[in-house]
Amino acid sequence: MTKNLTEGSPMRLIFLFTMPLIAGNIFQQLYSFVDTLLVGRFLGVEALAAVGCTGSLMFLMIGFIIGLTSGLSIYTGQRFGAQDTEGVHQSAAACTLLSVILAVVLTILGMLSSRFLLVFMETPPEILEGAVSFITIIYAGIGVTVYFMMGTNLIRALGDSRTPTILLALALCFNILLEPLFLLVFGWGIPGAAWAMVVSQLFGAVLCTIYIVKRVPALHIRRRDWRLSRRFLYEHLRIGIPMAFQASIIAIGAVILQVALNNLGPIAVASFAASQKVDSIAMMPMMSFGIAMAAYTAQNYGARKFERIKQGVRKCILMSVSFSILVGLFNIFFGPYIMYLFVGDGQEQVIQYGQTYLTINGACYFILSLLFIYRYTLQGLGQSMVPTIAGIMELIMRALAAIFLVKWFGYTGACWASPLAWLGSCVPLAIAYYITSRSLHGGREEEAAGTSAL
Repeated sequence: MTKNLTEGSPMRLIFLFTMPLIAGNIFQQLYSFVDTLLVGRFLGVEALAAVGCTGSLMFLMIGFIIGLTSGLSIYTGQRFGAQDTEGVHQSAAACTLLSVILAVVLTILGMLSSRFLLVFMETPPEILEGAVSFITIIYAGIGVTVYFMMGTNLIRALGDSRTPTILLALALCFNILLEPLFLLVFGWGIPGAAWAMVVSQLFGAVLCTIYIVKRVPALHIRRRDWRLSRRFLYEHLRIGIPMAFQASIIAIGAVILQVALNNLGPIAVASFAASQKVDSIAMMPMMSFGIAMAAYTAQNYGARKFERIKQGVRKCILMSVSFSILVGLFNIFFGPYIMYLFVGDGQEQVIQYGQTYLTINGACYFILSLLFIYRYTLQGLGQSMVPTIAGIMELIMRALAAIFLVKWFGYTGACWASPLAWLGSCVPLAIAYYITSRSLHGGREEEAAGTSAL
């Protein structure tokens, strides 16, 4: 079911578009949350550390995929907003072709490099083999993840945020059924957790294909749609590649931080991994508002309704910052109880470390909410340079935290890495947005296009 975001109240449209996104993104994060929870409960803290230390490598790969597929589909949203039916069909073909190439390349690179990267990250010897087995299987299933993410992002580009949420929820339920079966009944251990994730993603990809075939004719690819010019493919990659590399740049900072954490021992690694899973779910409302702004901005940019973009940003800031304060307070006050779910009795140090992480991050969520809004709005306008620079700033701030703060303050120093990275990224994004917003005046396309050099 497509949705036109160029007519009606901006606040109402953004809110209604965001609510399913929040649920969908939470379901997406619950994949790794469930893995971490069940592994920690059923296989122990050492297995939890093994799975947890792969989190930055998963972020490196999955972040690249989400960034690229989201970026490619922004062009689809722009064509939909411009009511260019042929352009939407051709864009779907371009996204499919580029996704296949991406899947092949990433699968080969991931499987060949997984052990080397974990050794390079100074993964503790007692958890190395478990970590290698887990991440290698995840990388083997990268093609399924690419296909699933591309399909759901194309559906969102047409204004439908509800259906991707349902698809993700169904895939997650399948994962929740499979994981205890693979861990406890089949006794597959850590590899079982990875296979459960891959198989559930395949299940979601099949459901997504069936839905597009039966319900979304705008995304049907006809034979003539495969006649794609280099220029047309470039227009997709111009947005998609910077978004993908931006996510990867941020992930490299997480890898550097993980190296510093590995030197603090398995307890610190396990605690950071568990608290990160809670944190990743908590930040989904802010991220979802940002993703909504990308779709909203892309459609209104395609329709040349620039004033509506600025109205939408103001309303979205009000809603997202309010959410960020509520979620932050929840983590601060209920963090110990959430951490207990992962490790149970007798792991007081893990719970204490987790509470430190959740308190520091929760108090700074308002910065993250602004970051997402400015970043995705600029990307919805087709801009790529400033979000990439902002990603580099995140990398620098995380690296500085890993090099200096962890050395000086130990685990607490590691907990400050994310808030510092958010601040370093948010400043250039905010400056770029407000410069750009002055150019979006009077509906003049040439003025907006002139901002792409920012």
